[in-house]
Amino acid sequence: MKDNFDIFFRRKPALMLIALKKVSKARYGSVLAKEVDCTYSHAVKILQTLEKLGLVVFEKQGRIKIIKLTKKGTEIADHIEDIRKILQ
Repeated sequence: MKDNFDIFFRRKPALMLIALKKVSKARYGSVLAKEVDCTYSHAVKILQTLEKLGLVVFEKQGRIKIIKLTKKGTEIADHIEDIRKILQ
């Protein structure tokens, strides 16, 4: 049986926002992909969509891009967490 959370949200993007919020430091795409249990290429596609929505930003440090939540992304992650808690 599906988790009630899955009825309302696409699981991977929601979990990515929550994972980015939980740790104050910026994240690498590969680390984030492992945390939410998806492939790196799938994570990149999701993150590009989140960037278009203004929820995350990519900052280039040398050859590596790190991902940070925007203020809007943090607010959305907070709301997703609240809803997840209510559904449990």
